Amino acid sequence: MGIEDESLYKIVRGDFGYVLEDVPHLADYLSDLPTYRNPLEDNASYAAVRQYHINEDDTITKKIVVQKNSPRGPHFRRAGPGKRVYFQSDEVRACIVTCGGLCPGLNTLIRELVCGLSHMYGVDQVLGIEGGYRGFYARNTITLTPKSVNDIHKRGGTILGTSRGDHDPIKLVDSIQDRGINQVYIIGGNGTQKGASVIFQEIRRRGLKVAVCGIPKSIDNDVAVIDKSFGFDTAVEEAQRAINAAHVEAESVENGIGVVKLMGRFSGFIAMYATLASRDVDCCLIPESPFYLEGKGGLLEFIEKRLKENGHMVLVVAEGAGQKLIEASMKCMDNKDASENLLLPDVGMWLSQKIKDYFKSRKMLLNLKYIDPTYMIRAIPSNASDNVLCTLQAHCAIHGTMAGYTGFTVGLINGRNSFIPFHRVTQSRNKVSITDRMWGRLLMSTNQPIFLSPSDIEELKDPEETIISDADPLLSPSSPAPRH
Repeated sequence: MGIEDESLYKIVRGDFGYVLEDVPHLADYLSDLPTYRNPLEDNASYAAVRQYHINEDDTITKKIVVQKNSPRGPHFRRAGPGKRVYFQSDEVRACIVTCGGLCPGLNTLIRELVCGLSHMYGVDQVLGIEGGYRGFYARNTITLTPKSVNDIHKRGGTILGTSRGDHDPIKLVDSIQDRGINQVYIIGGNGTQKGASVIFQEIRRRGLKVAVCGIPKSIDNDVAVIDKSFGFDTAVEEAQRAINAAHVEAESVENGIGVVKLMGRFSGFIAMYATLASRDVDCCLIPESPFYLEGKGGLLEFIEKRLKENGHMVLVVAEGAGQKLIEASMKCMDNKDASENLLLPDVGMWLSQKIKDYFKSRKMLLNLKYIDPTYMIRAIPSNASDNVLCTLQAHCAIHGTMAGYTGFTVGLINGRNSFIPFHRVTQSRNKVSITDRMWGRLLMSTNQPIFLSPSDIEELKDPEETIISDADPLLSPSSPAPRH
């Protein structure tokens, strides 16, 4: 869909190594834009709120743990309602689009965007683009009203439909312009947010008064910079059902093994948190932590040892774990989906067969049950925690666009919703650090080996965080939020 132009984003430096990675604003390329009094001042729901708008100088720090002499590091603009707005309520014609794979919370976000626009700002023109980015071409749209979306949060999936794949930003912006849309809310993952950035750049090139806002979607919780993605809590909670079923099956038979495959192509957060929460898992395998099967200290030896000790065991594996082992043992095609994501071989099936072969060669009885709840988890409605997160993110997205910000995504940073430049959430992925205390807690919970040599551990240790210099404040690599 094109290449993101990071030069469009602003860097503001302050004292003590303070760096603000700011987001674009419509006023950056449109001069003499009129502003209006924020209608929230007259909203009865905000009557008791002490400060209905945020201070324009409020920022959120990414680096929460600092020493007295260390730089303050990168900051992001605090999300919330502005004192002035750049759109009148009756001129707003907004659209919402959902892209990529399913995730719990999509319908909740759609509902809260529609209701928030209507109830907070009096906007009554909201379109739903059907079928992802593809819907802009096909002109498949539905009118969304608070009444039509009232109960959709109780359903899984997305009422707008979704699709994957690359699309022409020129034609897509043509469609936005032809329809008279001036606020675009894009819900999707890494590829979708990259596409949103290119759409914003084309809109800016044309000088259109159109605000583009993204809401990052990743059930794997692998979006960079932010604390947590919507849908993650629901996924961890629902994964407990699969783990519990595997445990019941395993302990009910002799030498029973329950293998559960969970989501996590590149990041093992769901597997890690579900394992820690369940307390029934004997071994957790994630993409970030290499393991080996054969020989002394290998996975197969550990499984045999645990069966002899307990008579049963539960093994959780993230879908991206062990892919190098699979490649080495079988010929894998480099197939990709429409979003250019590599189609991974099923590690759960592969691992189950390896375990069966091992015990067969040793003439030992084995009862193995393989459970893959992936699509069941993706398709369920969001739980209470994610519903609240979706509401907050939808409202912050609306506040941002009404205040004239554009080319940004909204997400939690250290517990506060922030406006983040598109390129910051798409340039890397959030991954489990297996030299972090959280992974250490998991190893203590399962009492599994680390499957690593001392030299492997040294290689995996992160170098000391790069100090951000005045010359280039973006040299510091993005790191996941602290999980201590």
